[in-house]
Amino acid sequence: MSSAAVKLTADNWEKEVGQSEVPVFVDFGATWCPPCKAIAPIVDALAVEYAGRVKVATVDIDAEPELADRFGIQSVPTLAVFRGGEVVDGRLGAASKAVLAAMLDGALAGQPASVRA
Repeated sequence: MSSAAVKLTADNWEKEVGQSEVPVFVDFGATWCPPCKAIAPIVDALAVEYAGRVKVATVDIDAEPELADRFGIQSVPTLAVFRGGEVVDGRLGAASKAVLAAMLDGALAGQPASVRA
């Protein structure tokens, strides 16, 4: 799980995601998940590169089963972009930095990456 990103819990979710003035990229993962560990450095890098424009955060689904249930997380990593507390883009599984950056750029442009060519 990422260290440069905000650690989300059921207690801070509303403040960090629901009330965020910028898009929030959330990495739902687990400490036992090899693909989650593989993308952690990418998530850290994005947290630094997009600081102030996009909030990058992580959820450990084992520590926060309420959040995993709330968002129907059945596979990790699950990556989602929230705007105004609602999911606006997402994907299952690990992805390259370019793919994840496209998700963040899409959130900033107001369009999900999956819609843009």
